[in-house]
Amino acid sequence: MSLAPALPPTSLLDAPASPIAPEERMYLDVYDAIMSHRLHAGTKLTEQGLGDIYGLARHHVRRVLARLAADGLVDLERNRGARIASPGAREADDMFELRQVLEAKVMDKLAGRLTEADGRALRDLIARERDAWMRGDRPLWIRLSAEFHIELAKLAGNALLVDALRRLVSRTTLLISNLDNAGQQPCSFDEHAAVVDALQHHDSARAQAQMARHLGQCACRLLARSPARFDLRSALGKA
Repeated sequence: MSLAPALPPTSLLDAPASPIAPEERMYLDVYDAIMSHRLHAGTKLTEQGLGDIYGLARHHVRRVLARLAADGLVDLERNRGARIASPGAREADDMFELRQVLEAKVMDKLAGRLTEADGRALRDLIARERDAWMRGDRPLWIRLSAEFHIELAKLAGNALLVDALRRLVSRTTLLISNLDNAGQQPCSFDEHAAVVDALQHHDSARAQAQMARHLGQCACRLLARSPARFDLRSALGKA
């Protein structure tokens, strides 16, 4: 995923073949901590604090924060530093509205061109997503769930659409609740499977309807604001 990747390039589907460089490790750790809600929306990230934890100079930290900002996960403000993105209710509504439009277009383009190999790859991704949820690996489940939407956009063959969706998917995924309440089920993998079913039957209208329903369910899983107090080192698993 070459255009300002919203999803970590390593540790997603395969284990890295070689040790991860400290700067990349910081990126992956902060990404996971954000997406698993150990680092909450609005949390301030200091260059000094991150540098101390990872033993890196500030220019390395700035590069990591810039990557996370490109992903839509961190907001950089002049003279105020970096904070975990904290989209408000209006922005959240706007983002899901835009996703509905863009992903409906993806469905329309794919319904008549999804190959058997494409379908198998998507179902493999869904199986990995389901397995991650069942094993309690929340960070991986979140990444795979978001990755599904990016893969669909890539198959549609429009690089600008992929780039736009990467940022939207990451930023909206920030807001999805942890679904720890009794009786709640995430069902993202079942909803994804229903989308693939429709695409493989070349049914554009049904694919669009299934995607619209799925995005509507995602919008219903928005996360309530979390307490501001936290320990950065513990949140990154470095305590």
